[in-house]
Order: sequence, then structure tokens, then C-alpha cells
Amino acid sequence: MEVERSNKRPMIIMLIGVSILFLGIFGYKFYDGMRGMQQMQHQSQVVTVSTAKAVMTTWPSEVIAVGSLRTVLGVDITTELAGMIKTIYFKPGTMVKEGDVLVQLNADAENGQLESYKADAALAKITYTRNQAQYAVKAISKQTLDNNEYNFRSLEGKVIEQTATVAKKTLKAPFSGRLGINYVNPGQYLNVGDKVVTLQTLDPIFVDFLVPQQMISQLKIDQEITISSDAYPKKIFKGKISTIEPKADQNTRNVKVEATIENPENLLLPGMFAEVNVDTGDPKRYLTLPQSAISFNPYGDVVFLVKEGKDKKLTVSQSFVVAGEKRGDQVAILDGVKEGETVVSSGQVKLKNNSAIKVNNKVVPSDNPHPDLPNEY
Repeated sequence: MEVERSNKRPMIIMLIGVSILFLGIFGYKFYDGMRGMQQMQHQSQVVTVSTAKAVMTTWPSEVIAVGSLRTVLGVDITTELAGMIKTIYFKPGTMVKEGDVLVQLNADAENGQLESYKADAALAKITYTRNQAQYAVKAISKQTLDNNEYNFRSLEGKVIEQTATVAKKTLKAPFSGRLGINYVNPGQYLNVGDKVVTLQTLDPIFVDFLVPQQMISQLKIDQEITISSDAYPKKIFKGKISTIEPKADQNTRNVKVEATIENPENLLLPGMFAEVNVDTGDPKRYLTLPQSAISFNPYGDVVFLVKEGKDKKLTVSQSFVVAGEKRGDQVAILDGVKEGETVVSSGQVKLKNNSAIKVNNKVVPSDNPHPDLPNEY
């Protein structure tokens, strides 16, 4: 019995040792896995963001808007009466004066009818004049004389009416301006309303633009403005505000403004896009941030301030701000952020108070107070 016990003891010791070894190996693997999961969880909580600093910026006191050019006088020449084109007198693209004949329609029939009415009216006048003398000596009745006068006046009216009809067969320039492309040819039958040519006055020219209601108090009639067009990027055109719409749009709360622009070289054309600049006073300094840094919410406007801990790790804290005027990509901050403080400019969606962050400013949102304005109006 003692021999058997002595043989089993080394086996038990070996089994216990092997068990301890396996437990150690599994314990280490479990610990290593848990530590890896913690590291991955910690890393997943770090949000990559871009940042910007709150800085003082000088903004010119000006109103910047986009507008559309519109002619003071402009029309597509058409005809009131249909007819065959007999003669075209104008040359496309040239300047014409008010009253210049542009197109003559065939009016032979109308002229013939006019001469007939003139002859009838002349005869009626002779009859009426002669009967006036006869009525004076009581040779005819008053009713006969009245009938003669009626006939004479009626024929005079027909002469006037037919004269106007003949005149409508001659298309004239209603005002001075520049002609466009010719859309008709001699011998072509012209229907009522068919376009013949466009006529536009180019000097001066209007520019229409919209301003928010909060800026309308800075504008007034005869205030000087300047405009620029991408057609002439190095040229500035001057003008004055001529009309301010006496109502605001109920949907956008914008007010339409019209300005008259000098265009002596006829460079600006109706329908072109223009950038409008109205100088309203001395420059002002504001604490500014990129607009992308502000989270605009119904309960208040929020930014995330960047804080550096003792371990050099970066976190964020939420701060309510009071935003002021916007200018391009920038917004003025009236309260909630101090000069020099760093805020998150993009990537705020995943953030909350005390979130850990990593900064990557290789690509940052635009922060330009004067960006290129879109070609829309």
C-alpha cells in the first residue's frame, strides 16, 4: 500500500503543476484580451475634429449682395396688325433713335381705303358748308343741316381711324437704344405679336438686389453703390440707389432694392449677374468664428471649447454663445467665447461634454468674410 501511495504522489504533483500552468496561460490571454478591448474602446471614444481660434476681425461697414441687371427701357418690337414685310430699314446691333423707322409692312390696301375716306370726308365738308349758308336764309331745315354735320364728322372719324391703321403698318423705335438680332426677312408674313427685334437702352441700366430686413435701415435713396461683374473682373461700375421696395417678402423677409448704374460704354447688359457693394460707414471690429463652428439649435447656439488637461489630452466643453451679424463664412460672436479660445470648427456631431478629441487641421472649413458669391438672384 505504501508503494502504491509513493507512486501516485509524483503523478498528483505533475497534474497540479500542469493545471497551474494552463490556468496561468489562460489567465494571461484573458487579461491581454481585456486590456486590448479597453484600449480599443478608449480609442473609439476619441473623436477627430478640426479647430479654429476666436480672433478679432475688421469688417468694413458695407452691405454686400448679389443682383441682376435690368434695362431701364427694353422691349421686343412686334406688330399690332398682321401683314407682309415690305422693307426692313434697320441693321442688327446698331443704335437707333426714338421714331426711327424699323420695318414697313405692305399697306397698299389700307392706303387706298384711307384715300377713299378722305374723298368722302371732303365732299361731306363741302355739302355741310354749303347747307350752312342755305340754312341761314331758311332754305333748308335744321334737321337736314344736322344730318350733314353728322355725316361730315363721321367721315372725319373714319379718316382718323384709317390713318392710325396705316401708321401701324410702319414699325418705329419707341425709344432710343440698341437693337439686337433680326428675326424677320422681307416678304415674310408677320403675325400679330411675332418678334421682330429686341430694343434695349443700356445707359443707364438698373441693378436689382435683395437685402435682409435687418440691413434695410442702412440704405437710403441716392446712396452711392458700386457693382462688379465676372465679365469684367477688374472694372468697377458706380451708381446710386433709386428705389427701395416699400414692403418685405413674407417668406424670406428680404427687401428688394433698385439702383441705377452708369454704363456709358454699354458694357453691362440686361440679365447679367452682378455683385453689389454698398458702403455704409466706418469699419468695425468683431470677435469672429467660422459659421461652421456654431451649432444653431432652437434652445440656443452652441460651440465646443477645446480644453487641454494636465496629461496633455484634449477634451471639449459645451458653451452657449450669442451670435451676431454674419459676413461670408464668418459670424460675429457677441458673448460666450473669448478672444484666443479654440473651438471645434467641424466634427461636432459626435461630441458631448468632456468628449476626448484629436485635432486634424489638414482640411478646415472656409473662414472667408468675402467669399465668391453664387451666380444667382
